[in-house]
Amino acid sequence: MPFKADVVEELNLLLKFPDKSLLQGLKIHQDAEQCTIDAAKRLFNKGIITLPDGGYLTDLGHDLFEHAQTLQLALTNK
Repeated sequence: MPFKADVVEELNLLLKFPDKSLLQGLKIHQDAEQCTIDAAKRLFNKGIITLPDGGYLTDLGHDLFEHAQTLQLALTNK
């Protein structure tokens, strides 16, 4: 079963979180693309980020971020 567009948008947003420090987060501004705003709200509702407009990754979010990075690397390496 292929990834739905919503899931791809959520994965792309996860990959935008800083990977150097657990003390850094993201702020999704109101003028961001609507798909990004919606993805942030879905991630918040799933308990993956701390605020509906970004914030920090939760413990689950950190785990998923690492998996998303691994998936991205595996699919983009030649």
